[in-house]
Amino acid sequence: QVQPVESGGGLVQAGGSLRLSCAASGSIFLFNAMGWYRQAPGKQRELVARITSAGSTNYADSVKGRFTISRNNAKNTVYLQMNSLKPEDTAVYYCNTDPYIWNYWGQGTQVSVSS
Repeated sequence: QVQPVESGGGLVQAGGSLRLSCAASGSIFLFNAMGWYRQAPGKQRELVARITSAGSTNYADSVKGRFTISRNNAKNTVYLQMNSLKPEDTAVYYCNTDPYIWNYWGQGTQVSVSS
């Protein structure tokens, strides 16, 4: 299978914004809830946002009100708009289904937030 491809990360100052994109496999994307995960150095990977195939969304408490997940079913792409970024948002961000498929991780995209 083709792994997802994440993009859009970078280095920003606290309070800034980034928009992440993930191009996923159509056969996986269309019928599954998709999630954005992140892994900071020395920490476990965590789910920060999810969106069902119908568009319902859920967020981790740490990002609620600052991050917005969306999806374009025609493009098999899921997005994560991140506003009011904080240094603690620094991590590698990945997309996968929710619950995740164990062998469907991409390379991720690095997000670094300076104080």
